[in-house]
Amino acid sequence: MVAGVDIGGTTTQAVLCTAGLAVLDRAEAPTPAAEGGRAMVDAALSAVRLLLGRTSARLLGVGVGAAGVVDAGAGRVLVASDSFRDWAGFPVAAAVERELGVPAFLDNDVNAFLRGEAVRGAAAGERHVLGMTLGTGVGGALWLDGALYDGPHGAAGEIGHVPGFGRLPCTCGGFGHLETVASGRAIAARHRELTGRDLGALEVAEAAERGDADAAEVFAGAGAAVARALLITAGLLDVTTCVLGGGVARAWRLLEPAVHGALAAEPPVSGHQLRVLPALLGAEAVPVGAAARAAAEVGVLEGSSYAKG
Repeated sequence: MVAGVDIGGTTTQAVLCTAGLAVLDRAEAPTPAAEGGRAMVDAALSAVRLLLGRTSARLLGVGVGAAGVVDAGAGRVLVASDSFRDWAGFPVAAAVERELGVPAFLDNDVNAFLRGEAVRGAAAGERHVLGMTLGTGVGGALWLDGALYDGPHGAAGEIGHVPGFGRLPCTCGGFGHLETVASGRAIAARHRELTGRDLGALEVAEAAERGDADAAEVFAGAGAAVARALLITAGLLDVTTCVLGGGVARAWRLLEPAVHGALAAEPPVSGHQLRVLPALLGAEAVPVGAAARAAAEVGVLEGSSYAKG
């Protein structure tokens, strides 16, 4: 049995999985992001211990998905959002190993999301996939030749911070990144600019569903930007499958016309159609992906050609 944990900005989720990644049990707790790394890991450990107290099966390993740029080898976050206090540099994997007495492995949360979807989700069996999450921000990850590709600095696939999407300031300090157009924060801001109404991204989606032309325009702009990012990826890497997740992606019906329209107007140079697959695992993609990493690393993962790393 392996455990997978998703340490999010608001909620920490934990799952227990079989070697075949069937979810046996799950728990969640608030993330004390403002209280620092130690408190955040303690919350994750409490969730895992709660699950362990409900089973007699032996824990073999733990995977953790966390927001930020991650040094997976060192098991710590290198760069984190300013909403997390004392998180960057905290030895996450070492702290979990010390407390639970089993091997622990750390991944960026979007990397874990893509692991989950590539091993047991929408992209199961695919060898080359771009994972993209549209949430408060925009995250990305790459699955190449049947394994996650981190890149030499752990930042491969970060499509949300590719420039060329206007001149608006991004949360990372840059300008004109995809995140400034396609994130939940950006959708709310653009709608507010057009209408003067202060709505969240979900409320903007609901307004678009009711026929609000301004809300529909905002989602069309976000969809066109997502398509452009997919075409950039296809042009550079010849990756023509994308798994789309995150809260904004749940409004796929609003994004889809603009995404497919832009892809049809300018198909990849390879001539192969670019496929966009809505995520299948929902909120469990990150913890299941983290569990997949742990299961592969300790050598118990069943029923998959997934490679470690």
